[in-house]
Amino acid sequence: MGAFNLVMRGVSTLIGLLMVAMGGIWMLQGLNIAFLHGFMAGDPHWAVYGAILAAVGICQVIWSNRRLRG
Repeated sequence: MGAFNLVMRGVSTLIGLLMVAMGGIWMLQGLNIAFLHGFMAGDPHWAVYGAILAAVGICQVIWSNRRLRG
């Protein structure tokens, strides 16, 4: 069971990191800072959604590294 927990912790952490990265991109687009092409550019709603997604991703990383240890 130790190997399974180690793999699942890695997968869960990777998902959390991807959520943080995607949230950052959404925030940059929503604030009209980067990635200026597309429907999200300049729409402040996407900055809020990105911040929420990034926060959930950070919580996912913290939770997965605490929860699956041992």
